[in-house]
Amino acid sequence: MKNVALLLMLFTLSVSAIAQKSKKDVIKAIDSKGEEYAAIAMKIWDYAEVGFQETNSSALLQETLTKSGFKVESGVGGMPTAFIASYGQGKPVIAILGEFDALPGIAQEAVPEKKPIEGQIAGHACGHHLFGTASAASAIAVKDWLIANKKQGTIRFYGTPAEEGGSGKVYMVREGLFKDVDAVINWHPGAGNSASPGTSLANKTGKFRFYGAAAHAAAAPHRGRSALDAVEGMNVMVNMMREHVTQETRIHYVITKGGEAPNVVPAFAEVYYYVRHPDRAEVKDVWERIVNAAKGAALGTDTKVEIEITGGVHDLLPNETLAKAMYANLKEVGGYTLNDEEMSFGATIQKSFTGKVPPLSTTQNIDNYQLRAGTASTDVGDVSWVVPTVGMSAATWVPGTAAHSWQAVAAGGTSIGVKGMMIAAKSMALMAIDLYSDSKLLEESWKEFKAKTNDFKYEALIGDRPPALDYRK
Repeated sequence: MKNVALLLMLFTLSVSAIAQKSKKDVIKAIDSKGEEYAAIAMKIWDYAEVGFQETNSSALLQETLTKSGFKVESGVGGMPTAFIASYGQGKPVIAILGEFDALPGIAQEAVPEKKPIEGQIAGHACGHHLFGTASAASAIAVKDWLIANKKQGTIRFYGTPAEEGGSGKVYMVREGLFKDVDAVINWHPGAGNSASPGTSLANKTGKFRFYGAAAHAAAAPHRGRSALDAVEGMNVMVNMMREHVTQETRIHYVITKGGEAPNVVPAFAEVYYYVRHPDRAEVKDVWERIVNAAKGAALGTDTKVEIEITGGVHDLLPNETLAKAMYANLKEVGGYTLNDEEMSFGATIQKSFTGKVPPLSTTQNIDNYQLRAGTASTDVGDVSWVVPTVGMSAATWVPGTAAHSWQAVAAGGTSIGVKGMMIAAKSMALMAIDLYSDSKLLEESWKEFKAKTNDFKYEALIGDRPPALDYRK
């Protein structure tokens, strides 16, 4: 029976690959599975699992790839929800990245008015449910193309958890899981269709935990040592420091624990910090100044402080050789048209935007090619410093939508999100086909990569710590 099942699977795989010999065939094949991929994305949208807790989301993508003939290795890099799915053999080895974590505190129904989902703690405000699904769809299409054209090569899907502050890819890079990869392809949901090369901000994150002594705030305040005072003292010093950092520096924090009751001196308090800058060296410098502020606050309040680095990512290194090829493939795939229902959704949700709102059009076209300076951070940055990497964005949100917003969650749960996801899946598949078909493209991308990295030696900003699997708990 096992042999029969194996033969049936192989037959199914070969039949699915028969017609996928050209790029147009691949586009049609991905479109033919549109409903299936939409269903997968919406399941992950419903799961809305935060970093390193994406058990169901990761399992669904692994199951999807396994059924399509991929060999899956799970739990890589010391992360239970991380995995690598591979098909084929030999060179070139092309990797496609897939994310699937949600953001805490943003649970929203797929409607154009703010309507949180009761009882749900997180939402896909960065569209990673679409990210992982499109990347899996692309990898499957490339596998079928390799079979149909009898091409040698390996296609890999990297299931990368905890992009939102957990730096999942960093641990995979640190473990050498990309050392034999020839090129990496990725994408990200957004408010437009673009394949312009861009940079990003390096980032370092961590939690500062202060320990004091509890006491009755009225009857025995002299016996207390307030951990919350230490947090507030640290924050005051850091906020004064903002005047004396470079213009591009970004510092964010939230107090995650401040005490239990006003009449009890808090014995424990915690604050969670992010530092960003285009230059990773500047991130390191500012971070050390923040650490000194924490130590000073502990000294001044007679408390103790413990510091845990929870994440750290490099800036993104663009590869224009690959970006130009990705742009050509995105142009070949083209944009999409909004139907009447989607236009109504967009017009309604745009009323909730602040600031200047871009016009809403029935057509979501391709943005012009240009070098862009990014203002966000991504752990794709670390990948880009060890192997030539190319990315793109697709219009999964209404024009003018900000990432990490309830509006992004809402649109990502509709057909608008799915349409953008399908553009990404097709564009990445065509990009991979180019890399298998044109050895000169790979050679030129590596030539550019080596010129830009020169004598660079990779060092993770997280140091040698194990994955911070409980950073969202």
